[in-house]
Amino acid sequence: MLITTQDELAGYEITETLGLVRGNTVRARHVGKDILASFRTVIGGEVDEYTKLLAESREQAIDRMIEDAKLKGADGIVCVRFMTSSVLQTVSELFVYGTAVKLKRK
Repeated sequence: MLITTQDELAGYEITETLGLVRGNTVRARHVGKDILASFRTVIGGEVDEYTKLLAESREQAIDRMIEDAKLKGADGIVCVRFMTSSVLQTVSELFVYGTAVKLKRK
């Protein structure tokens, strides 16, 4: 599956637009990791616990969007965007969406 944030994919022609596809995941932070992260805010540096959590969340959301596109018979997804929102104080949603398309090599 070819994926891009652009309106088109270089070397390909969009032959059909299949519609919106999306994927999301809702994750809660772990209290133990929050404590470790709070120490990092005092001494500075990357908060590895959250970096890992967000990376895993992005991958899961992308995988779900790809599955949605495959169900529609897509070859690619264009105009991909990410959004996050807070559901509760310690719970966040990561949402990814784009347009499923059929492609033909130029």
